[in-house]
Amino acid sequence: MNKKCLSYSFLLKILIGILIGLIFSCEKEELNPPVAEIIPRTDTLHGEIRVDDYYWLRERDNPEVLNYLEAENQYTEAMMRHTRGLQKKLFKEMKKRIKETDVSVPYKIRDYRYYHRNEEGLQYPIYCRKKMNTDSSEETILDQNKLAEGHFYCKIGIFKISPNQKILAYSVDYDGSEIFTVRFKNMEHGKILEDSLQNNYYSLEWANDNKTVFYTTLDEAMRPHRMYRHKLGTDQKDDELVYYEEDEAFHLDLSKTKNQKYILLQSASETTTEVHYIQSNSPDEELTVIQPRQKNFEYYVENWGTDFYILTNYLAKNFQIVKAPVKNPGLKNWETVIAHDPKVLLNDISMFQFYMVIWERKNGLDQIRIRNMNDGSEHYVNFAEEVYSCWLGENPEFDTNSVRFKYSSLITPSSTFDYNMTTRERKLLKQQEVGGGYDPSEYRSERIFATTDDGTEIPISLVYKKGIKLDGQNPFLLYGYGAYGLTSDPDFSRERLCLLDRGFIYAIAHVRGGGEMGRQWYDEGKMLKKKNTFTDFIRCAEHLIAVGYTTPEKLVIQGGSAGGLLIGAVTNMRPELFKAVVAQVPFVDVLNTMSDATVPLTVIEYEEWGNPNDVEQHQYMKSYSPYDNVREKSYPNMLITAGLNDARVQYWEPAKWTAKLRALKTDSNKLLLRTEIGKGHFGASGRYDTLKEKAFDYAFILEVVGIKE
Repeated sequence: MNKKCLSYSFLLKILIGILIGLIFSCEKEELNPPVAEIIPRTDTLHGEIRVDDYYWLRERDNPEVLNYLEAENQYTEAMMRHTRGLQKKLFKEMKKRIKETDVSVPYKIRDYRYYHRNEEGLQYPIYCRKKMNTDSSEETILDQNKLAEGHFYCKIGIFKISPNQKILAYSVDYDGSEIFTVRFKNMEHGKILEDSLQNNYYSLEWANDNKTVFYTTLDEAMRPHRMYRHKLGTDQKDDELVYYEEDEAFHLDLSKTKNQKYILLQSASETTTEVHYIQSNSPDEELTVIQPRQKNFEYYVENWGTDFYILTNYLAKNFQIVKAPVKNPGLKNWETVIAHDPKVLLNDISMFQFYMVIWERKNGLDQIRIRNMNDGSEHYVNFAEEVYSCWLGENPEFDTNSVRFKYSSLITPSSTFDYNMTTRERKLLKQQEVGGGYDPSEYRSERIFATTDDGTEIPISLVYKKGIKLDGQNPFLLYGYGAYGLTSDPDFSRERLCLLDRGFIYAIAHVRGGGEMGRQWYDEGKMLKKKNTFTDFIRCAEHLIAVGYTTPEKLVIQGGSAGGLLIGAVTNMRPELFKAVVAQVPFVDVLNTMSDATVPLTVIEYEEWGNPNDVEQHQYMKSYSPYDNVREKSYPNMLITAGLNDARVQYWEPAKWTAKLRALKTDSNKLLLRTEIGKGHFGASGRYDTLKEKAFDYAFILEVVGIKE
């Protein structure tokens, strides 16, 4: 080899060395976590001085706030850059499991069948209809992909067809704020009408004249507080105010009885409801109240014949069903139809021409009870699996003996059934298709119980792939929510198979604060008993470790929104119990948020978390609020997400929590904050973008427990 070649070789090595050094230096600089500036803000409540070092992150329009959020995003991206290959692999697996070109089960409204379809490569559904019993061609009602053109985010809120099936009322949110604009489309000639209703939430109903709609608007705290009457062809500024809800603890919602006779306005707090009605055929009449509100008195209304059928907690913690004549529906005329049962929670009722369908929950599981309205006879729809979930499908028609419901379990894909209430025949119309060779017989689901210190048994629903060894070393993802009396039902997820097929066990801890075991279950996990939610979850984790499902080094926990509060609280209480935490749009700045009535939804939720103006409730919230209880100690690996336009949990809650954790934690574990700019509480709106977000989360989970691809 000559000297020229040697010199070139030497120079090449030097250049490569310099390049590697530059790359290493750049990577090193990128991997330095952002540090939020500490700007103390003090206030006083109940004689107590409180200091908030990161209050300034609430300043949405402050360029420094946006710079900080972007710096956190860049840091998260840098820390996760080496998992890009895994993210792509997970995305491809998830995408392979969905049927990209698919059609939903049609539902019937008189002479039309309505459905939506998805096409390969398109993010959003296309809503369509066809005339029944003819060879007529498909009519495209609304193509959400066209609505979304030029927008980063697109969500449909209202989708209501006029009684004569000529006009569609639909609403769109383009930034994730959940503030919708309602538009109207003439489905006969496809033109969009000039009418535009701004500042809507999710509430609108048609009168039977096909030209009058009732809708609600939001106040500055995102509370639906006004109900208006709108006539097609007029300007919104000329709409008549029908009802104004003055009480800041109450919000409005509209519905319509299944027989289309009455439009119902419900004013509700967390513990109290009041219902007014207008006859659908007389949209210009005044509202009539069914039963004036009383504190801690809830009732929900349907109509059948000359009576209102009412689901209520009056003298019935788990609810009872009563009826009252439409002409005089007040409490004194209520007559019991189905009595209260302390072991069975009555969730909802659906009225049909000859039947009433009662949606119940017993022993933590959904049940469907069918009652014949002519002779009072009853029967139940039976389900075979140990752990399952069922819910109401599309049932727009009153004059039918068939009820549509959907069924799923941790191993059974979502399945749509029509059930003949007369013959008791069940017909499977469609089961969600799962690509990639999914075989449910290869998986096992079960339900076990963890016992708390006060003797309460907490249900845990589990699923895993058969053949794994329950040797205490399995990677494990434990999910929890436990708020608002909502249930975390055990249903199927195609995406979750990515974890199960890699040896994960997945579980749901059905902690108090949810509604799984009846109304008492909810009451035992709210207000001054909220800590039961957290200790229940910790006990579930301890039990799963003790019986050999997993170990703290393999245990990941996940929760979002109010479930993020749960995750934040237990992370403060027992950080050594968990390997990693995934907190999605977490409600973690409890005390500060509940102390600020200008923050959306705050006053409405005084009856869920507490009112900080009450000394006892203030101290109790302070004792568990995740942001207020961050301390100098080791924390698990953490992935925290936020949405800049989130109206339910403001972006600054996870941002402040992250900043405080970064300043105080003593470990070297990952702490990542990902704020979605241009999105809200529910993340991405497109189906492919949603899969990418899920792939990102799963890549984080797989990496921290040491599963290498």
